[in-house]
Amino acid sequence: MSGCGDCKGCSPKNKTPVDNVDYTIALAGNANVGKSVTFNQLTGVDQIIGNWPGKTVERAEGLLQYKGKRIRVIDLPGIYSFTTYSMEEVVSREYIALEHPDAVVNVIDASALERNLFFTIQLMELAPPLMVAVNQIDLAEKKGLSVDIKKLSELLGVPVVQTIAIRGKGIPDLTDAILDLVHKRPVPPTLEYGKEVEGRIKKIAAMLTGVKTAYPLRWVAIKLLERDPEISRIIKEQSPAAVETADTLAREIEALHGEPVCVVMSAERYQIADRIASEVITVRAPSEGAVKKSLTDKIDSIALHPVFGYLMVIAVIGGLLIWTFLIGAQISEAIAEFFGQFGQYEPVIDGSLGSVLLNGAFTGLVAGLTLVIPYVLPFYLILAVIEDSGYLTRISVMLDRGMHKLGLHGKAIIPIILGYGCNVPACYSCRIMESPKQKLLAAFLVTLVPCTARTVVILGLVAAFVNIWWALALYAFDILLIIVAGRLAFRVMPGESVGLIMEMPDYHVPSLTVVLKQTWARTKSLVWLVFPAYIIGSALIQAFYWAGWLTPVNAALAPITTLWLGLPAIVGITLIFGIVRKEMTILTLAVLMGTTNFAAVLTPVQLIVLALVTMIYIPCISVILALASEFGWKKSLAITAVEVVMAVVIGGIAFRVLSLFMG
Repeated sequence: MSGCGDCKGCSPKNKTPVDNVDYTIALAGNANVGKSVTFNQLTGVDQIIGNWPGKTVERAEGLLQYKGKRIRVIDLPGIYSFTTYSMEEVVSREYIALEHPDAVVNVIDASALERNLFFTIQLMELAPPLMVAVNQIDLAEKKGLSVDIKKLSELLGVPVVQTIAIRGKGIPDLTDAILDLVHKRPVPPTLEYGKEVEGRIKKIAAMLTGVKTAYPLRWVAIKLLERDPEISRIIKEQSPAAVETADTLAREIEALHGEPVCVVMSAERYQIADRIASEVITVRAPSEGAVKKSLTDKIDSIALHPVFGYLMVIAVIGGLLIWTFLIGAQISEAIAEFFGQFGQYEPVIDGSLGSVLLNGAFTGLVAGLTLVIPYVLPFYLILAVIEDSGYLTRISVMLDRGMHKLGLHGKAIIPIILGYGCNVPACYSCRIMESPKQKLLAAFLVTLVPCTARTVVILGLVAAFVNIWWALALYAFDILLIIVAGRLAFRVMPGESVGLIMEMPDYHVPSLTVVLKQTWARTKSLVWLVFPAYIIGSALIQAFYWAGWLTPVNAALAPITTLWLGLPAIVGITLIFGIVRKEMTILTLAVLMGTTNFAAVLTPVQLIVLALVTMIYIPCISVILALASEFGWKKSLAITAVEVVMAVVIGGIAFRVLSLFMG
């Protein structure tokens, strides 16, 4: 039962079982203690959902990749005991006892400790390598309860960590403890019951010495005393005397207590659970008031709130984009006007070869400066401030569930946000994703994010000559496209995804030194790639056009540009120039058309279609180089080809649909 390969009834969306793992762990606990949230935090998006072999009980399995180790995580059904013989309980106890996971993590609710410890005690009877995750500490504190984690660990004799799984707090500590547990594999100590019960358990266990069973002998003795029908049947085949003796001893206990033996055993477990809970829980008197919250907790009450948290995320990301749309655009225009005093920064496609090459190099230099100074530097500076303050982690946690829809996790929001500034550093930042599949998927989606250069095209063609609402509609469509493409790519791409393991640091005032170093480190790597690509690429493409080498290409593209996209034939050349940098589409269009009043030469439908195609098609040279350096030329060109096809297909459909409404 090392995977759900024998599982029946799995839906087509489910993946194959995780192979080649170093360890296997199981999560066990009552229902509604945060076990599933803990499972999601550990395993992320690439989970296998199906049924246990031969059972109608759902089985969830996922992969945790941490510190170089691949760990299979099994989420056992939420149950309250091993004594009512439901299908869920049978599945859980058989998996723990017979499949021998390398560790069992018992997730318990800190605000209902005694009730949860009742199940913990039964897990200890099965004697797996065990640890306890005390979850929902925040809820316990709201109820005025404080749990002494260290003392709880001493009383149980197993490792104990505290978590707030829904916020991701304590998950790294939990993961470290899991790795330590699977290495040491300690056997939990025996928690002895009252003398009357304990003596009879030992008497039954002594009769089981020669019995061959995969279950621990003490646990078998307890089950025989409780008259467990399945265990009684198994043991009766080897030692009928042990089963008969257990039944006799059970009747003795029932005579002494006047209660069924299963009730007596439950009382014994609750007595131990109550004693442990009373020793580790401190209850605050109402007069003491609530525990004083730290600044981090106060901010997190808003930043991680199910409503206000998302509003805060929207405000922060919106602020970054407002800079891109408004302030950055004005600074970029001012820089372009300044350099316009020294030479023409629009493409020159006639004259001597030397002048064309010089103009191309100058155009590429200005394009790089108008990108890095107004957009990239401030963008990275603000991002470094958000990151060093500790808030970027909260954004990742808040968006984690939404990112799951794309086959990613919350950390993917970082390269996506970077993509609105420039796709090049966004591609490099995909390194933060844990698995090769997630890295490639994130990079593919990042190249669909409209960077500042594509923003210039959208604003310069649509917002200026159609209206701002159509420009916003293009952005909305792009978001929809990213979602749909992400879901499809996640299903098609080979490989697996792993979960989000992210420490939640306390908030603090950002360090100026750290912020400046991070900003320069990111900008420096961008400068070394972008400027050579822009300068050389711009010069070469202008030289190719001057030599007449692009004219046949433009003619070859005519069936696509004119017949399918409904654009003038000359637009093919502008799209080729856009490979250097996307806003060169506009610059080249102005040169070829002899005007910057594009409404005079293109219809509103053509303006929207041209902006749409430019927004989607082949990334610029710098992005292609970045993809190649990270993933190799094969994958880089595959992403490029897919996006060219997407742009052409969607552009042609858009032309026909818009023509019906806009004439």
